[in-house]
Order: sequence, then C-alpha cells, then structure tokens
Amino acid sequence: MKIVLVASESVPFAKTGGLGDAVGGLAKALRARGHEAIVVLPGYSAIDGARFGLRPFLAPLGVWMGGAEEWCGVRSATWEGVPAYFVDSDKYFARAGLYHDGDFRDYADNARRFGFFSRAALQLCRDMGFAPDVVHAHDWQTALACAYLKLWHWDDPVLGRAASVLTIHNVAHQGVYPADAYGYLGLQPWNFTGTRFEDHGRINMLKGGIVYADMANTVSPGYAAETRTPGGGHGLAPFLSDRGDRYVGILNGVDYGEWDPAVDAKIPARYARDDLAGKAACKRELQRRLGLDVDATVPLVGSVGRLVEQKGLDVVAAAIDGILGEMRVQLVVLGAGEKGVEGFFGTLPGRWPGRAASWIGYNDELAHWVEAGSDFFLMPSRFEPCGLNQIYSLRYGTLPIVRATGGLNDTVEQYDERTGAGTGFKFDLLTPRAIHDSVGWAVSTFYDRRAHVERMVREAMSRDFSWEKSAAEYERLYARAIELHRSL
Repeated sequence: MKIVLVASESVPFAKTGGLGDAVGGLAKALRARGHEAIVVLPGYSAIDGARFGLRPFLAPLGVWMGGAEEWCGVRSATWEGVPAYFVDSDKYFARAGLYHDGDFRDYADNARRFGFFSRAALQLCRDMGFAPDVVHAHDWQTALACAYLKLWHWDDPVLGRAASVLTIHNVAHQGVYPADAYGYLGLQPWNFTGTRFEDHGRINMLKGGIVYADMANTVSPGYAAETRTPGGGHGLAPFLSDRGDRYVGILNGVDYGEWDPAVDAKIPARYARDDLAGKAACKRELQRRLGLDVDATVPLVGSVGRLVEQKGLDVVAAAIDGILGEMRVQLVVLGAGEKGVEGFFGTLPGRWPGRAASWIGYNDELAHWVEAGSDFFLMPSRFEPCGLNQIYSLRYGTLPIVRATGGLNDTVEQYDERTGAGTGFKFDLLTPRAIHDSVGWAVSTFYDRRAHVERMVREAMSRDFSWEKSAAEYERLYARAIELHRSL
C-alpha cells in the first residue's frame, strides 16, 4: 500500500509526547513490512535542518485555502528508511513552540496553522504525483485532512481513491478555536453545524475529522471503550459511539531499537533479562548524577512526563510529603508543563535533600537514565490513551505503579501478592491516599518480598509490545478503510 502519514510530530524531528513516538515508529514498521509509507510534517524552525540533512524538495507550493492562495516551500529528508517531507512556512511555523508560547498558551492562529498544513500535505501529494491508498491523519492538528479529501478531492485523479484514517491520540485535545477562522479553512458554511464542525459557536477540528474519516481509531482498546462514555469522551462520546465498528482501539507499539536496555547507548551500562548487573550500575549513576544518596538498598521511584493535569502529578504533589516522610524511598521527577506543578517539583530537592530530585524540562538522555536506573515508575494518570513510558519501563525492568485506566490498564498486569505474578502495581481512584498506599505497596514488596520483585522484573522484561503486531493491525484497519471508501 501507499500510505501518507500526516502529523504534527514525528521522532526524531519534532516531539512533545507519545504522538511523535507513535508516528515515527509506525512509519518505520510499515516500511519494514513492504509498504510505501511517507511522513509529512510542518517545517518547524526548531527542527535542526543540518542535523537531519533536510534539503530543498519543491518550491513554491501553492495551497488554496478558503478564498485565498497561500505559498510555501517543501524540504525533505530520509530517516531510517522513511522519507519525510516538511512544509515550510515562516508565517505559521517559525516559532519557538509547536502549539504553545513560552507560557503554555495556545497560539491564537492554531486553527489556521494546522488547517493550512493539512491542505498543504494533500497538495504536496498531488504535486509530487504520490497517489496514496490511505491518508493517515493524527489528532486534531491534521483531522481536517479527512474532511478535505471528501469535500475538495473526491474526484481528484491523484487523491480521489485515497481512504482516510484518523488516529486519536488524546481526545481531550480537540482543536476548539474561534469561528472567525472557519472561512479561511474552506469547509463550506453548511458544515458548520453541531453534527460536524460547530461546537458551542466555535470550530471543533477533531469532531469534524471523526465525522468525515473512513475509519477512526485510538491508541488502546481500553481507551476506545472509555472514550465512548460520557466521562471519557470529553464531549465526543456520541460521535465516537455513532461510528460503531468504524472506531477501534489499536495499542501503540514501541521501538525497541531505541528503548531496550540491551542496546541502549544512552544509559551508563547495558543489561538484559538474564544479566541485571548493568541495571544496578544505572541506578548508582542516576543517584550520583541527580544528587541523591548513592544507596542500592533504597528503592527509587521515577517519573517522566508532562507536568499537566492529565498526568495526575498535581495529586502526587499532595501525597509526596507523606511518601517521603513515612517511607525509606527516593523519588526522581523529569518533565515540564504547568507552571504551578513545575514550581512544586522544582523545590523538592531543597526540601528533601538526598531523597528527591527533579529536572524541569525535557532531556532525552536523562529520560533513558530514569527508565534504566529506577526500581519503580509512577504514572497516576487521570486518563491515558496508551502511554509509552510504562511500556518502556517494563522492558527496562522498572515496575510500573499506575492508575488502572486506558492503555495503562491494558499493558500492566496487577501484582498478585500470593504468588508473585504480575508486572506492576495498579490502583483505581486518583487520590493522594491511593497514590501513597500504592507506592507503599511497591516499597514494602521491595523490602519484604524481594523474590517477588525479581520474578516480576523478569516477567516484565519478557513482554513484547513491538510495532510488528501493531503495524499488522493497522494494515487491517487500512484495508477496511479502503473497502469502505471505494464502496461509496
């Protein structure tokens, strides 16, 4: 199949979270399985063109929006066999952040920025003669590509036969913006209704994409079920439920070429399931690097991720003094996000010297160190579409402590205190007490049932969440989308 993945992020070029990992990993897996898959991304100024060997590909590229033609250029590069194309527009992408300014506020013209990008990606396919069987859009940023295919390109000689697939990586982020951008997007006035793009007088880009996509999916079976409920759908549950079997869950895969302690060049020492000496070295070096007491006998709990409400770190903040005050345990937090949460965790090392460490910001190498050097990994998410860090943790023998929601519940097997079976510790309620007690459960297991911890580590490291299985499921999804599209 010929597949174009249209996305706002993809490793290694641009990434703020799991979306970037998923797009890059899937594209590589599809190429390995013999498909002609390409990726189209915005040409953010933050992308280091020299590092990735970006070169001019096409200029100018004319993009017709609602009543106006915009112009841009395109550069290209190849990463691990995947051709990638970058839509260059200083007007829209020459900014420090991908979606937000330095104060974490959405750019006011995001609807125009990503509406333009979605149109430009399709126009690029036309101009380069790439006739895809599937246009695979990701999240609200490119959801409009599904609508543009049906509204603007239904009889196009290049794009007319392309089916559309929309993957929802996080239904809480829907691209809801003021209606004054609607005319620019060129989606026709009759589409601005509550059953398509209108949402309380504003534009909802994800909702419209759901309506127009031939198939839609999200990134775990558990999250697919949750998003069909009023509490989990963030207002879109009726639209997702209406899709019936055209909306499914496919668990994200993991790139074990990047996230496996047996081959990871970023960690202090490599190790594997049958030889864990390197993990002890990683813990020692992590403690030393971050100013923790260097002590192999103290359990170390790590956390890596966005410091935002979704991830539950505000609830961790309410539990942390009880955890560190009552338990012999260490804590490492790496991440950035909401300023109040950043401020709280930024002061932890001063309040708990030698016991707690924090790194405000994102550091890819340090993220690998935390995965490898921690004994446990804390993910108390309010909701989690898939989650990748808990899957990385399993491979690194770092037992997850997670809330039983979405992909976290799908990928972590609850510890059985009678037998020692399982791969982590799960809890249901997101409260300071639940987090305190779950961390306490893990810590007591570390001290009192060491043989169980060792069994769980071996079991966790044997689990396989590679992209091979997920890519095969996407193949079936694509085939179904093509069948539906061509039966219209």
